Amino acid sequence: MNKIRLGVIYGGKSGEHEVSIMSADSVINAIDTEKYDITRIFISKEGWWTIAGQPLNPWDLRSYIDFALPILHGPNGEDGTVQGLLKLAGMPYGGCDVLGCSVTMDKIVAKKVFASEGLRQAPYIAFTDADPVEDVIEKACRELRFPMFVKPSNMGSSVGITKAHDRDELKDAIALAAKYDSRLLIEQGIDAREIESAVMGNNVLVCGEVGEIVPGAEFYDYNDKYFDGNSQLLIPAPITEAQKKEVLNMAKRAYKACGCSGFSRVDFLMDKATGEIYINEINAIPGFTKISMFPRLMMAAGMKYPEIIDRIVELGYERHHAEDHR
Repeated sequence: MNKIRLGVIYGGKSGEHEVSIMSADSVINAIDTEKYDITRIFISKEGWWTIAGQPLNPWDLRSYIDFALPILHGPNGEDGTVQGLLKLAGMPYGGCDVLGCSVTMDKIVAKKVFASEGLRQAPYIAFTDADPVEDVIEKACRELRFPMFVKPSNMGSSVGITKAHDRDELKDAIALAAKYDSRLLIEQGIDAREIESAVMGNNVLVCGEVGEIVPGAEFYDYNDKYFDGNSQLLIPAPITEAQKKEVLNMAKRAYKACGCSGFSRVDFLMDKATGEIYINEINAIPGFTKISMFPRLMMAAGMKYPEIIDRIVELGYERHHAEDHR
C-alpha cells in the first residue's frame, strides 16, 4: 500500500503560534509512519510558509503532499483562511471547512447561530473598538452583572480574555481585548463548571466522552491551559446521565448549525447552583497537546490516538470526494 504524503501545517500568524507548535509536535509523534509520510509545513509569525526550512509557495503544495492537516489555532489558520486556500488548490484537508471555521472562529457570529438554534447561552453584548468605551461600560453595567468576561471576537485559547469584577477592571479588560480584535464582546459571568465535549463526523456524527475542567486559576486561562498545568481534567465528567445526554445533544446541534465537519470541540458552562447548561463556544481546531481535552475525550470513548488521526484523514477525503462529485 502506498503511503499517504501527509503535510502537517502549523505555526501561523497568530497569537497562538506557540500552542500550534506544541499541538503539531504531539500529532506528528502519534502518526502511524507505516501509513503516512510526514512533511512539516511551518508558517512563521510573519506569515511565511516553509518546507524543510526552505521557502514554500502554498500553491505548490500538491507537488509535495497528498493531504493537508492544518494544526493552526486562532486567526489566519483556524478561521477559514488556510482552508479556503487549500480548497482553491484542490487539496483535501482535515478538520472543518471554510464555513465551519469562519463561523466558529468569530464568537459573535457563533452566538447568533446558537441563538437561532435555540441553544441556551450566557447573556452578552457585542461592540467594536470604534464604540465609545464609557458608553459600552454603561450598557454592560445596565444589562449585565459582575463578574463579566471580556473577549476578542476572533481569538482562541483564552487569549485576550479577562474576568472583570468592577468598572475599573472592565475598562482595562476592554483595552486588552481590543489589542487582539476590533470586534469585541462582554459576557455575563456565571458561577459555573466548565464542561467539554468532542464531536467527529461530516454527516454522521460521533461524540467522545464528556469531560470537566477544574481550573487551577480563577478561570481556565491561556497559562492554565498550556503552561502552568494546575488544572484538573475529569474524564468522564462527574455529571448525571441526563446532563451528559443534554450536553451531547446540544453539541451535535451546535456542530451542525455552524456547518462544522471533520472534528471540533464543543465547550459548555454548567451553572453550579441550578445545573443549567449553557453553550460557550466551538473550537474548529482544538488543541492536540498531551493535556488537551479533544484527543483525551475521544480516547476515553475507545479510540486510540493514531486512530483519531486516521479518522480525521478519512473524513477529509470523504468531504473532498463529495465536493468533487457535486
